[in-house]
Amino acid sequence: MTRTRFATIRAEGQQLYGVVVEGGVVALSGEFTQWRTLRDVIAAGGLGALAAAAEGRAATHANGSFDWEIPVPDAEKILCVGVNFPDRNAEYKDGSAQPQYMSLFPRFARSFTGHGRPLVRPPENHTLDYEGEVVVVIGKGGRRIAASDAYDHIAGLSLCNEGTIRDWVRHAKFNVTQGKNWDASGAIGPWMVAFDDAAQLDEARIVTRVNGEVRQDDVLARMMFGVREEIAYISTFTTLMPGDMIVTGTPTGAGARFDPPKYLVPGDVVEVEVEGIGTLRNGVVDE
Repeated sequence: MTRTRFATIRAEGQQLYGVVVEGGVVALSGEFTQWRTLRDVIAAGGLGALAAAAEGRAATHANGSFDWEIPVPDAEKILCVGVNFPDRNAEYKDGSAQPQYMSLFPRFARSFTGHGRPLVRPPENHTLDYEGEVVVVIGKGGRRIAASDAYDHIAGLSLCNEGTIRDWVRHAKFNVTQGKNWDASGAIGPWMVAFDDAAQLDEARIVTRVNGEVRQDDVLARMMFGVREEIAYISTFTTLMPGDMIVTGTPTGAGARFDPPKYLVPGDVVEVEVEGIGTLRNGVVDE
């Protein structure tokens, strides 16, 4: 089953949104001027209208003629769940059992780039690491959402390489924000796939490769806090809004956990793949 893929691209200096088709993207932002970005489309319940408008049409922008951007470039919130697989918890070697509550931290949109564009390693520190994850894009907002209703609030799914400057997550005692928010250190994309079946999450397997070598391979069903719990917990303290993104957690196998560590260097290529969503691919360059 092929699900509709919604994307944001940049072509000739303009940011456009539309639907991914064979060979490229049908840009539709010029036809739906009441909606500035995909966040507006999602908030207005307009994804179906976009899908219908693209039906049977050829790409207006062929692959190679544009750059991919983050699918929702102006989300109000991007929240990430940390240490959410049992093997990741064990990596910390502190003897702790599964925590009672999930670990969360924010990321800013500027810290992500799009599919096919390079992750940027800053000159201040070279411990750039990868983390393959699934992204949940909120469709219907809400507060104190019951876990049993959580999937009704999802508009779509995407992929994330939640790139991290490892040394900078250790600068302070209790937070990781500064190590997680270097400009263009991570990526989200290539697109947002419409969510219409619980199996898209319940049966998802995430695989991360660096230069073709499998580094991470696990299933979302093993997460300590599943997506339903994430939505319920997060919406307890903050109102989830249409277009908000939840980065759900990464399996074991990040570069920092090798001996010696395998941090990313210029020329590396990282791929994050989930069947039914797609493959997010990014190179690495120095700033």
